[in-house]
Amino acid sequence: MKRTISILLLCVCACAYSLPALAWGQEGHRIIAKIAYDNLNRKAKKHIDALLGDRGMIYHANWADEIKSDNIYPESIKDGWHFQDFESGLSDSLVADALVHYRSEGGNLYRVLDSLEVEMAGEKVTRANAIHIMRFLIHLNGDRYCPMHMAHMDDKGGNAVKMKWFGRETNLHTVWDTKLIESQGYSYTEYAEMLQDTYKDIKKRVEQASDEQLLIESYHLTEAIYKYQEIWDGNTYHYIYTWRQPMERQLYIAGIRLAQFLNNLYK
Repeated sequence: MKRTISILLLCVCACAYSLPALAWGQEGHRIIAKIAYDNLNRKAKKHIDALLGDRGMIYHANWADEIKSDNIYPESIKDGWHFQDFESGLSDSLVADALVHYRSEGGNLYRVLDSLEVEMAGEKVTRANAIHIMRFLIHLNGDRYCPMHMAHMDDKGGNAVKMKWFGRETNLHTVWDTKLIESQGYSYTEYAEMLQDTYKDIKKRVEQASDEQLLIESYHLTEAIYKYQEIWDGNTYHYIYTWRQPMERQLYIAGIRLAQFLNNLYK
């Protein structure tokens, strides 16, 4: 059963903005939001535009990262809401179980998403609170499909896995949040349109899949990424060649599932 959590702090307005900590990166979240916006039904689009402004869900897609610079928000909101890390070698059933029996370690992503959905659907939600909740829902529903937001706890979600990207120091988390996306040189609108053209054949399958099925697939992708680190020869071009399409597929899935979630929210 879904449980609500107190979000009293969300009623305040965020004020200080700085360079955000990254989760899919700025471009990645805009790509996801653009795909979702293009697939909203008329009723959902009307409600969301009324809350955030025309196409506001795209423009506010990174808000949940930007508020990490605001001391009003506790660390549990600024960081721990954005991910749910897993140990390596889990069975599919244990991975899927995290959606129902929320884990006490490694983040709070699934618990928070369920709680915010219940809060948003409540009859007593105020407009100010609805705006904050919607911004979080848009962002966090994207995070749930980023492989490095369900990565290993012992390396801080890939942040401690050091890499070189065209000779410059970086880490596995940053590569998946930003580097792979930026390597293609598209604007977020170009990328969103390309992904919708390229992956339209799997749209029906993505919409019909269960949350458990997609979570398990994402987990296996994350495990494969870690395995690849053991054999990778450091060639950045080969890394892009190997992982660009799996990364793009996750972006597309995130966009379609976000649209599906919002359409269901405003039935």
